[in-house]
Amino acid sequence: MEIFFDPQEYIRGIQNVLVSDKKRIAFLFGAGTSNGFVPLIFQMTSKIVDLMNSEKNEYKIILEKIKIRINSNPKLRYNIETILSQIDQIIEFAGDDGFNGIAKSFYEDLGKRIKDEIIKQVSAHKKIEENEAYDTLTHTNFAEWIGEASRKYPIEIFTTNYDYLFELGLEQRNIPYYDGFKGSYNPFFFADSIEDLNCYHLDTKLWKVHGSLGWKIDEKNNKIVRSKHDDNKILIFPSIQKYQESKKQPYISFLDRLYNFLKENDTILFTCGYSFSDEHINERIISALNSNTTAHVVALYFDEIRKLENGKTIIEYLLKKDDELYKLAMKQSKISAYGMRNAVIGCKYGKWKLNREPDIDESIKLDLYYEEDFFDSEVELNKIKKGEEKFTGEGRFILPDFIKFIDFLKSMVIEDEIMKNYEFKSIKKHE
Repeated sequence: MEIFFDPQEYIRGIQNVLVSDKKRIAFLFGAGTSNGFVPLIFQMTSKIVDLMNSEKNEYKIILEKIKIRINSNPKLRYNIETILSQIDQIIEFAGDDGFNGIAKSFYEDLGKRIKDEIIKQVSAHKKIEENEAYDTLTHTNFAEWIGEASRKYPIEIFTTNYDYLFELGLEQRNIPYYDGFKGSYNPFFFADSIEDLNCYHLDTKLWKVHGSLGWKIDEKNNKIVRSKHDDNKILIFPSIQKYQESKKQPYISFLDRLYNFLKENDTILFTCGYSFSDEHINERIISALNSNTTAHVVALYFDEIRKLENGKTIIEYLLKKDDELYKLAMKQSKISAYGMRNAVIGCKYGKWKLNREPDIDESIKLDLYYEEDFFDSEVELNKIKKGEEKFTGEGRFILPDFIKFIDFLKSMVIEDEIMKNYEFKSIKKHE
């Protein structure tokens, strides 16, 4: 029997968590939250491959061979991560004579060129600074919500992104935050401070689990420092080597913090823009949930994929049996996976569907979190007379869209301000 989840029921649960000052709340944001400013992985892949092909014919030949090798393996997806992984593996196993008659140094140069281009692609802050377009950032709206929401425990942000978008948003709204670095002239990473956060109890936390633009290694003093220089970035680039890199500092400290956060009582982790494709992050989440009875993960999963086939747009939804998040949520009841069309809640898989038509005066407006289905063509519309439309309740849960999610957060602040203003006027009236 098909299972249905009423979005009206679950949205109230999300709202109650977000307005409660007793819950410890954290967010894990992935690449999808930088969309619009930083290209998504398939967009980045296309741009970088086209650029490499235009630079050298030798690059083009190698990349074409790598593409054939990746596509011949049904377990792999062709993207910049699998391309870099192939190059890293060739470099690792190439002998003095190189690989396939090509010198090892040539593969190293190609790998470096790709990584340099990735840095350019994620350096969205430069354009934002030039145009002073800080208020166009959804991250700025998110920071505004953090600043206006009254909370007992500070918000913690974990992100796999390298860019400065969260920093720009927080600083634009004057939100104090701590990111694991101490100092002023040449801030250095201080791992011990992440284990004891009492000194930064009220500050928002920003943990960049895959590194950041501006971080580099001070080899002379054997420490990691933060600067605005563009050389020697310490990032976990998207390749097979990222799992080895994540065992080093500062990444291990941030993963430990994620684990320790989820082991605390009454903790909720919201994920958005994260596809659960990083094994190390997933391992820490699952391990913590297995040892704690009160923590919970709400995964807002933008799983809608649009493809063009024979001139028609085909829409697919990834939250199904072969998807990593589906597998995790079906085994672990403390993970609720909210896809665009379907969800896994309490280890049960079902479809979003309204049980009833929403009232006009609903406390949470439907269009903030759900889009009901509409007819695809005027032909279908003409078949039904006005007023005779059939209510199906089916539609799209839109909070996995980062922009929609932040709009939803802001709506709660606005509603809270209206209620406070109403209560204030009522008190004045009776004085």
